[in-house]
Amino acid sequence: MAQLAGVGVTWYTWLEQGRAVRASEQVIGAIARALLCNETETHHLFNLAGLAAPTSARRAVCEKPSAATQAILDALDPLPAMVQNARFDIRGYNRAYCRLVGIDLAEIPEEDRNCIYLALTHERWRYCMANREEALPRMVGFFRAAMVERMGDPLWERQLQRCLEASAEFREIWRRNEVMGIENQLKRFRHARCGEFELQQTNWWSAPKNGDRLLVFVPLDDHARDCLEQL
Repeated sequence: MAQLAGVGVTWYTWLEQGRAVRASEQVIGAIARALLCNETETHHLFNLAGLAAPTSARRAVCEKPSAATQAILDALDPLPAMVQNARFDIRGYNRAYCRLVGIDLAEIPEEDRNCIYLALTHERWRYCMANREEALPRMVGFFRAAMVERMGDPLWERQLQRCLEASAEFREIWRRNEVMGIENQLKRFRHARCGEFELQQTNWWSAPKNGDRLLVFVPLDDHARDCLEQL
């Protein structure tokens, strides 16, 4: 294995024994290739070494959903639904979701299609979030918790920097150092046609479990059902 990775036998033996040896990104990458690691295994190997995963092992911003995933989103209409990654980038959505938030997401630049960033900078998105003061800190807490294992990842660092530069409110929330986990919850929306209403948000994951999740918003009372029909 040492020969395949192009490293010294003694050094590699020490590495396997868990001794305190230093390894560069190039060396860990060579070991991952020698071991024929897949993307998830490569990411894990870099985490064990205390290094950020290489760009090739990361998902691009707003990577498009698969045809099967988009078919699921479309089939869920009239229930609003979207696919979101762990950074809160919106990777896919159906027309019902656009009607819910009152925005044609196709008109939003891909790099701006991030739920936290939109909650900080987009007036119509902010209006749609009827319980924004409660929801925004929760989202930031989710983001912080997910970022722990991705420290040094330039995509995550860039998203954090954009939010810090865009909003004093975000900077204040970020300083609280709060972390939270993903959970199903009631979300309160506001729409010009029907006022405020609540929808149950449910979260569904699809393999590989890398942080991407399908969010479906379900009405639980007559008022919410009527509102969705009016959108």
